[in-house]
Amino acid sequence: MKSRLVLSLCLLALLSSCGGGDKGAGNAPEYAVLETQTTTAHLTNSYPATIRGKQDVEIRPMVSGFITKLHVDEGSEVKKGQVLFTIDQVQYMAAVETAKAAVETAKAALQTQELTTQNNRELNKRGIVSDYQLSTSENQLAQAKASLAQAEASLTNAARNLEYTEVTSPSDGIVGQIPYRIGSLVSASSENPLTTVADNSEMYAYFSMTERQLLTMIREGGSQKEILEKLPKIRLQLIDGSLYPDSGRVETISGVIDPTTGSVSMRAMFPNEYNILRSNSTGNVIFPNVLTDVILIPQSATTEIQDKKFVFVLQPDNTVKNTEIQVYHLNDGKNYYVTGGLKAGDKIVIEGVQAIHDGQAITPITPADKEAAYKQALEDQKNGNIQTAFQ
Repeated sequence: MKSRLVLSLCLLALLSSCGGGDKGAGNAPEYAVLETQTTTAHLTNSYPATIRGKQDVEIRPMVSGFITKLHVDEGSEVKKGQVLFTIDQVQYMAAVETAKAAVETAKAALQTQELTTQNNRELNKRGIVSDYQLSTSENQLAQAKASLAQAEASLTNAARNLEYTEVTSPSDGIVGQIPYRIGSLVSASSENPLTTVADNSEMYAYFSMTERQLLTMIREGGSQKEILEKLPKIRLQLIDGSLYPDSGRVETISGVIDPTTGSVSMRAMFPNEYNILRSNSTGNVIFPNVLTDVILIPQSATTEIQDKKFVFVLQPDNTVKNTEIQVYHLNDGKNYYVTGGLKAGDKIVIEGVQAIHDGQAITPITPADKEAAYKQALEDQKNGNIQTAFQ
């Protein structure tokens, strides 16, 4: 029976004290108020991103043949010019030797024809050889020169084909999947590439933001280059939630807004010195937002009417005025960053705002006083001082 009486008294006291106590001058209820101050807020915007290598090059053979040697394995780091595959060289070496022989034959034929033509020129001067015979000899000399040029071109082509039997990397990077192994027949028309070399020295993060967000970032205007230079350095959050150690920068902003999503595509570049990032991985690009001279207030101190936010500002006569405020679109879930409607030094009610009305008189107390009173009430309740605990 005694416990029920205590519980009833507690409930009655709580109901009577909702929205503040009745202590103070003129029986005006007590409410905790906070004196506002300006601060600098460090906020962030996050955008989902897809990560790609700076350059992903498909490696395809230029000649046909069987693979005779694999010089690398999947995931290997390679340098520009490093040999990746060797294709059977026998037929291409034979082609080079044949072409060399053809060149030597053409050179010998040319030398012979040069001597014959030179002799015919002298004989023609003496009238021994007719002009027709000399012209025929000159034509044969031109033909011999053309034959030599053709033979040399064939040698160059054969030598190039022989070089193509050693497939090299066009850039530094990481070797991807290798679908063909030793003994596989490959050619320039093969459906799949021999492999892919991803240049991961620098990585691109592709992401999108809304047109409104973009306008907020570039509202100061300027050329595309100036806008990019003004954008802050950005961070990359990896799939496991950790932050990538190196910061990046935005390099490109698409000039076209996607009409279906209302977003614009952007590309950022991040260094990848330690090969932490990989092509086709995902993460979040994080933009820092630094707000200066803003006022931080608890969200519990606000009321909302038709998407507009209001606070009760304490007046000199201890009445409150319902005042509209403007807040930044980002927040931490507990506080609002006020950008308009309040000034430093204003005092706002931070508790029981749902029970207050415009023009109401209150007895202002500090949050520290409110906390102290609450702790004292708990102590009195613990000690059985019900009369003083909830007065």
